[in-house]
Parts: sequence; structure tokens; C-alpha cells
Amino acid sequence: MLDLTREAKRFLDTLPPKQFRQVVGKIISLMEDPMPQDSIQLKGNHRYRRADIGEYRIIYNTEDNCLKVYCIGKRNDSEVYKRFSK
Repeated sequence: MLDLTREAKRFLDTLPPKQFRQVVGKIISLMEDPMPQDSIQLKGNHRYRRADIGEYRIIYNTEDNCLKVYCIGKRNDSEVYKRFSK
């Protein structure tokens, strides 16, 4: 099961088609394997992980067979963490 926050949905709506396919493809792969080798546990809050795809970063966690995507943003921008902490 997949659960996207309103903010994550809004961000996906702003992506160009190519980047949209990349990010959605990564989200689908996270549903199959929520802890791939390239994902990293967030420091300070061990319930959440981050995964990178292209120039984007996805912040998520899994609970009871549900992948919850909290925030998606640019990789080289700390704004994604500021939005996530709110």
C-alpha cells in the first residue's frame, strides 16, 4: 500500500514528465524493497529513511506494509528537510 502526503502529491504534480516517471519509478521500487542499499536512515529520527533518484530526494517510512512518502524535493537543497520537519 502507498500513502503520499498532500505535499508529496503537490510536488509530483509540478515535475516534468521525465522526472515524474523517475521519481514514481523509485517510489514503486521502494514499495517492493523499502530498505534498498542506496537508502539512508535519517539522523536524529530513525523511523524515517531517505532515498535519492536523479536530482531528487524522497523521505519516507514504512508501517504495517504501507509505504508513506512524506516529502520529495531537490537533492542538493536542504529545503526538503525544512519542509519535512514541519
